Amino acid sequence: MLLHTHCTGSGDPIVLIHGLFGSYENLGIIARSLAEHYHVINIDVRNHGQSPHSEQMTYALMAEDVAETLDHLGLSKVSILGHSMGGKIAMAFALAHPERVDKLILADIAPVAYPARHQQILAGLSAVPLSQIQSRSDADKHLAHYINELGVRQFLLKSLAIQDDHYSWRFNLAALTEQYSKINGELDQKGSFTGECLFIKGELSDYILAEHKSQILAQFPKAQVKTIQGTGHWLHAEKPAIFSRLVQDFLSA
Repeated sequence: MLLHTHCTGSGDPIVLIHGLFGSYENLGIIARSLAEHYHVINIDVRNHGQSPHSEQMTYALMAEDVAETLDHLGLSKVSILGHSMGGKIAMAFALAHPERVDKLILADIAPVAYPARHQQILAGLSAVPLSQIQSRSDADKHLAHYINELGVRQFLLKSLAIQDDHYSWRFNLAALTEQYSKINGELDQKGSFTGECLFIKGELSDYILAEHKSQILAQFPKAQVKTIQGTGHWLHAEKPAIFSRLVQDFLSA
């Protein structure tokens, strides 16, 4: 599947891959920082943003989406930065195509299966009567019955768009709901990626834990781990300057 891309800058190529319910715009601050020195390929993954929809959401398929998109752009080898689900896609691509990856950066995610943690979000999104709402604030009122955190609701509402005089989600909610166990599960790919690899953890997040170390090193034996203090899962948005510096220091080393 050929993915929607937003390309900026020049230099060595780096691909940015956003997380669940997002779009390429979520990594916009990091993209602008990197574009000063790199050719940045910021993508919408399948069923998100402006990329095509599909009923399937396996990591093997999403890794091949990246491969097809890079082929289309004439890029044989890249560095990749992925956040959350996007980090798992980046890992899957590196395991399937190790010769095509220079350096790998994973933001607050490990190659493990996670307990289900998005049911309230999925329920809230499904409860929004898209054919009836007149504004984002209308949608927010419905989401608030399911999601307490204003920041989470604001993030989700970025993907609410007007189409043919009514609102719709840019992401494929039906597919995300149906395929959620695969999105939340382990990677399809086995083996290891022996290239340079950096995991960046948010100190206050529980996505990378001590018990994940053995599985990380089994598949990514050169993995380094850096922690950004005082941040949660959205570490790149909470402390973008520190995050960008860690990324650029790793890429230039």
